[in-house]
Amino acid sequence: MLDALSIDLTPAVAEQPDPLLFATVSGAHLYGFPSRDSDIDLRGAHLLPAQALLGLREPEETRTRMWDRDDVEMDLVTHDLRKFVRLMLNRNGYVLEQLLSPLVVHTTAAHDELIALAPGVLTSHHAHHYRGFAGTQWRLFEKSVELKPLLYAFRALLTGIHLMRSAEVQAHLPTLLAEVPEAPPYLAALIEAKVAAEHGGYEGPPVGGVREDFEALHTVLDAAQAASALPEQATAFDALDAFVVRRRVLRG
Repeated sequence: MLDALSIDLTPAVAEQPDPLLFATVSGAHLYGFPSRDSDIDLRGAHLLPAQALLGLREPEETRTRMWDRDDVEMDLVTHDLRKFVRLMLNRNGYVLEQLLSPLVVHTTAAHDELIALAPGVLTSHHAHHYRGFAGTQWRLFEKSVELKPLLYAFRALLTGIHLMRSAEVQAHLPTLLAEVPEAPPYLAALIEAKVAAEHGGYEGPPVGGVREDFEALHTVLDAAQAASALPEQATAFDALDAFVVRRRVLRG
């Protein structure tokens, strides 16, 4: 298995027409169940020059670069800093997981500053993001009967529950199994099965019982949101606005 943290992004960074502020590993590697042939999902933010946002042409706010290394597909997707921060303020847990991922392959001082501002965007309404993502993945599981979307669905609910209770973004499923007491115990064995086969079929407890556990976690998430100490609105808007302007002026 290709070690995600051993990735040398120097060539990819050199090819970027604008500064790359950070790149981290997301997807199955971040969630704690990568298979030998799992793609490596790299996510981050770049910084467009001010003139790119002031002219008549549409700015290239999102960029994608794909390549293969040792027969493993890799893709780097980055957003311009303003778009990335707007997604953060839009209660998007996915971009927060990317920003706060411990699997860092490229970083800058701007990355550190943005991480420090991240707690100010956490709200109780982030539960909606994880509830919706979990539902989408469950429907994919019902269609494909593959293990991957099932783990994605449970991971999303457990991340949401943990966030509501602790104000901490934790995307690593094995860690969540220890942190959330309501997590079904059979998920540990399903993680092992997923690691053995990226697109393996589901071979676990009866689906009816798993559905009941999934729906029960929805109820747990609802209760955790209702009891959460997280605010309803982000508190870091002004600080993030100043950060984006400052970084645009400094160009890095």
